[in-house]
Amino acid sequence: MVGLDINTAMLSVARQLGPIGGATVEWLEASALEIPLPDSSFDVVFCQHGLQQFPDRPTALREMRRVLVPSGRLALCVWSRIQGSPGMAALAEALERHVGAETGANRRAPFALGDPVQLRALVGDAGFRDIDVRTMVETARFPSPEALVAYQLAATPLSTLGTVTEEAQQTVARDVRAALQSYMHDGQLAVPMEAHFALARA
Repeated sequence: MVGLDINTAMLSVARQLGPIGGATVEWLEASALEIPLPDSSFDVVFCQHGLQQFPDRPTALREMRRVLVPSGRLALCVWSRIQGSPGMAALAEALERHVGAETGANRRAPFALGDPVQLRALVGDAGFRDIDVRTMVETARFPSPEALVAYQLAATPLSTLGTVTEEAQQTVARDVRAALQSYMHDGQLAVPMEAHFALARA
């Protein structure tokens, strides 16, 4: 198995993880737009919540197809429309109000492939066939709305903006808590998160 990421820090964390199910993973620092591996190297390519972040999605998909054996399988997932993830929608709206449009747009960006028709066309244009796109909803749980906000500000690309003061974070968290009251159960936050899963063959 081979894992690919362009982020050195993410790879450092990944390399510290133990084998999963006994499988050894070789981690490579490289871009999905230029995968440094031979043609027809793999039976399966899996891309989890990455495609929507790539600057050139068609190129990335063509590279995934290139490294697959004939009839090899692609499996990928992307977030659906932001309305399907009310926690993230509330956060993006609060950031826009209290921090700025750029910061709010940063949290909307992961939902750029929310249209399943667009996703199917993108995969098909890269040469894949037998494409099956499914939409699924899972529940994300947090100790509180404040915890959701803190996690997003610390563990996502938003942290690189450096524009969210502690006072602004507290104000954002208050707005998010107010917006998500209907998702509070037994003192904890449980919010739906909707994603598209695409399966296809090379």
